[in-house]
Amino acid sequence: MTQTHESEDDKRNETVFININGELLERNSAKISVFDSGFLLGDGVWEGLRLYNGKWAFWEEHLDRLFQAAKAIDLDIARDKVALFEMLEYTRARNKMHTGVHARLMVTRGKKTKPFQHPKLSIYGPTIVIIMEHSTPASNLQKGIKLATVPQVRGLPMSQDPKLNSHSKLNCVLACIQAEKSGADEALMLDPLGFVNTTNACNFFVVRNNAVWTSTGDYCMNGITRKKVIEICTENNIPIYQRNFTISEAYSADEAFITGTFGAQTFVSEIDQRKIGNGTMGLITSKIKQYYMTKIHNEC
Repeated sequence: MTQTHESEDDKRNETVFININGELLERNSAKISVFDSGFLLGDGVWEGLRLYNGKWAFWEEHLDRLFQAAKAIDLDIARDKVALFEMLEYTRARNKMHTGVHARLMVTRGKKTKPFQHPKLSIYGPTIVIIMEHSTPASNLQKGIKLATVPQVRGLPMSQDPKLNSHSKLNCVLACIQAEKSGADEALMLDPLGFVNTTNACNFFVVRNNAVWTSTGDYCMNGITRKKVIEICTENNIPIYQRNFTISEAYSADEAFITGTFGAQTFVSEIDQRKIGNGTMGLITSKIKQYYMTKIHNEC
């Protein structure tokens, strides 16, 4: 089975520096407290960023999203966006990284005085961690991925807002486990109304009659790459619809693909053991992928 964030082995990652609150530590020495609110409760937010030609693609949009999420959960990052970006760049420079790099920037509410839930117990915070790795998507992703629909849903905003990149990802982890036990690579999750929504880790699109469909966006993660695909379709006269659609409509799609910062666009070959199109990357998906790389080139 294929993991959608699977990358080629790179021995350089064994000696990378990890940034913890501004201090660079060797990978094997990088540690946080067992009392950290992120470890104890999943209380934090994060971003994934991609480095191309020495530049972080769409970094301002990623940091905007991070600060919006932090505000939503009343987490004080204690730094402005410029300072956080400088931490990112400092880590990149010390690791001598230039391209083909993925960064995970995480902010938790910090170390707690006791292992309990109340936010006021987090008096040593926030905790900011930046993990960077040389990361080239695995070659087997070019064969596409297989999805399986699962009973876990992306929830309502009054329980846990699915738009947030939060550390609390247990429902998505369980969805991933469910899909793997079904022989698939990733889970296709429905929304609370039963319409097709997203996968456990990426946003989801189908192509029907040369038009691109994606969910309404009400219950899916507020993806930067998702946003770029919608922009690409609008800019290049490819019909794009954010709408409710059913799993049976997904089964009969001509093409399907997922989007994310790591893999950009990865085509879907099967859903619930039903072949999508002819099981290879479709023409519209290929065009969108090319347009996206042009956007990356212009940005970086």
